[in-house]
Parts: sequence; structure tokens; C-alpha cells
Amino acid sequence: MLEAKHFYYDATFEGLLTAVFKVFEYKLSTVILSKSTAAQEHLFLEAETVITDLEQSSRVWDGLCKKLSKNGTQMLYHVFLSEIEYSDQLILEFCIAIFQGKAIEFDVAHPITSQLLKIKKKVSRERHRMTAFVRFRLTKDHIYFASIEPDFNVLPLISSHFKKRYADQEWLIYDVKRHYGISYNLKEVSVVDFEFHNQLDVFKTSTDFFALEEIEFQTLWQSYFKSVTIASRKNLKLHTQHVPKRYWKYLSEKQQ
Repeated sequence: MLEAKHFYYDATFEGLLTAVFKVFEYKLSTVILSKSTAAQEHLFLEAETVITDLEQSSRVWDGLCKKLSKNGTQMLYHVFLSEIEYSDQLILEFCIAIFQGKAIEFDVAHPITSQLLKIKKKVSRERHRMTAFVRFRLTKDHIYFASIEPDFNVLPLISSHFKKRYADQEWLIYDVKRHYGISYNLKEVSVVDFEFHNQLDVFKTSTDFFALEEIEFQTLWQSYFKSVTIASRKNLKLHTQHVPKRYWKYLSEKQQ
């Protein structure tokens, strides 16, 4: 490998894997990976836009599945969904090392592997919290709706959990931060892209959007929560350790 390039890709996982393919196709020694042409260019590297190729990305993924454990491939996908700056560069360098025959997957002291594992842990923790704190509310269209705003793009990681748990209900989970959601129609989960009106607060149970019985239930639940709360036994510090404040907006009992 002799040449060096600056790759731009479309910010998809398949696009990243295509970039890995190009590294070996072009026999590159150095590669900088960026999500868009708006990124700062490197003066001494030739720039190229990588066109996502599903055949090439599939070949790379199949190769990784043969060389890595299931946890190893899961780690790469989790890290990609983190959207953390330079995480895609870490994935690229890890994949290059693996295809070069370097056994770094279980080398926790390796600088690339250790960073990937730390990011994967953060994403897994956020995934777990979303499965615990998501609260559905019944809309006027008789669809159970939940809004979330996770630190990482965990919707692809929680879809199977909710499909199994609420298999007999139509539901939609919307990521407010990323303006897309996952929808279940009693048969399959699909990705939906849309944005709400700016004046609508999706974390509030509004009469414009939610069914009357849902609003009545929310009011009843809030009253019950207040009635069973013993002021003298409140331990806010312990409570926030188990339920961090940034998740309170998802909980009916925390609504004013």
C-alpha cells in the first residue's frame, strides 16, 4: 500500500464499508474519512467521493463476519450509530487492520480497539435506558406514540425489542433529535421520515394529538403518583441515580 487519499462518503454504514473496499482496491496506505464535502480538506491528500456500492459493502461485511466474533461485528455497528466524531475513522482503521490479518479484536490494550469498546459501551447503555424509559401514549388515530431524544442513534437497536414486547399494537417511536422514527403495523417495523410542526411539543400530552382516554389516564396516573409519594422519604439523589433528569420528560408522572 503506497497511496493516500481523503474519502468523503454519504454517512451510511454501507457507504463506510464501501470505503473499506476502496482502500484495498486502490492499495492505499493512508485514508482520512469524512461524512461530507463540508469537512476540512487535507492539503496533501487527494480527495474522492465514495459512491456507496451495496455489492462491495456486502463483500466487506461478509468478510468481517468471517473474521470477527458476533460481538465484534455488533461493536462496529454500535459505534457507527454513536455518531461520535471520528468514530467512522476508527471503524475504518479497525477494518483495515482486521483484513491485514492483525488480531486486534480481543486486544483491549490496542488504541483503536479500546476506543471502540468504550463507545460501544456508551451506546449499549443508552439503548438499555431507551427500552426502560420509553412511554407510549394513544393518539387520536389509535396508534401508540412515543417520542425520544437519545444521545446516540439507537432506534435501529431497540426496534426488535418493542416489536416482540408490543406485537399486538400499532406503534410509532419518534426520534426528535434526528427527525425520523420506526413504525410497527402489526406485521413489520419500517423506518419513517417526517417532522412535526414547530409549535407541537411531542413530549406533552396535547388534546390536539392524543386521544381523550389517554389524557384522562395521564391525569389519573399523575394524581396517583402524587398521592403515594411520601415527602419525608424522598431521596432525590438516589432517584436521579436510577432515573437521570434528562429522561424525566419521557415519564408521565413527571409532566406538569
